[in-house]
Amino acid sequence: MIKIATIVGARPQFIKAAAVSRVARESYSGQLSEFIIHTGQHYDENMSQVFFEELDIPCPEYNLEIAGGSHGAMTGRMLSGIEKVLLDEKPDWLLIYGDTNSTLAGALAAAKLHIPVAHVEAGLRSFNMRMPEEVNRILSDRVSSLLFCPTDIAVRNLASEGITRGVHNVGDAMYDVALYYRDKARQKSTILHRLGLAKGEFALATCHRAENTDDATRLEAILTGLATVAESMPVVIPLHPRTRKIIEERKLSSCLNRLLVVDPLPFLDMIALEQAARLILTDSGGVQKEAFFYQVPCITMREETEWLETVESGWNCLVGADADLIASAASKAIQGEHGRKTVTPYGNGNAAENILAQLVRQHVG
Repeated sequence: MIKIATIVGARPQFIKAAAVSRVARESYSGQLSEFIIHTGQHYDENMSQVFFEELDIPCPEYNLEIAGGSHGAMTGRMLSGIEKVLLDEKPDWLLIYGDTNSTLAGALAAAKLHIPVAHVEAGLRSFNMRMPEEVNRILSDRVSSLLFCPTDIAVRNLASEGITRGVHNVGDAMYDVALYYRDKARQKSTILHRLGLAKGEFALATCHRAENTDDATRLEAILTGLATVAESMPVVIPLHPRTRKIIEERKLSSCLNRLLVVDPLPFLDMIALEQAARLILTDSGGVQKEAFFYQVPCITMREETEWLETVESGWNCLVGADADLIASAASKAIQGEHGRKTVTPYGNGNAAENILAQLVRQHVG
């Protein structure tokens, strides 16, 4: 029996872990045992507990309840807490997801204890070292024994850094989840009715990245751009607690007057909105991909993206934090589908199976 410790702490990790944990239980119950360590990075019920319930993720055996503080302080506390668990449990592998502080803390704790690390979503690069996520993903890749890439571009990124051993293009675990829960969301969610929205007649927006929220000029420009879009159709924005707090502190609350502001949403409600939206505006990597999976035009309010495939295929447009560009790109995206290509760069929906097969093969081999 191979003992796997899984580290999660934030929404994108819950989603990817749901796919892998489900396949582990259904197809590898006699070969693998998994226990989950939740760092507590996302602690709000709507951003954490509800995901475990809706996605049928096993309850974490450990919840470190570590949230808030600076990046260094948070990562250090997580590193200490994870290390204690790993010393007690002695897993054969540590499985990490994505690029958060939880990811890096798990990678470092395991590496220093000589526990092999498997990194799901390895090889992603924005080439912007000012992003905390970029630092986290590069360092996590450096100490990982298995690097599970979601795309060919991610594989090439690692090769350019001299990393070729243990690298596998397994597809994107988020695509597994998007396919599995697509119809369930449409059938079970009542969010459109509750908000009084009709399919194809509203836009969906999210904003949470520090590069946007910590800069008052950028944040005001984004909110102004969204307000302009709201002149043409309702704009729903599930507001991240941290973003809401900053808006209030910066006295920008009036910028929200034209927007339909809601609390962070459960997973099924969120992907029901994504599927029904005419347009998505976001600075989230995960939401960019979900927009692509559901073939909804996306405007990304950043200067760069790790998901180049979404841009190259015409489904995603980078506009930064420029109110005029946001409004202009939204108008063009709403008008039609010119230049959008149907491509499948993220695998065929069996990334979780590929990940677990490689873990078993590596362990036995």
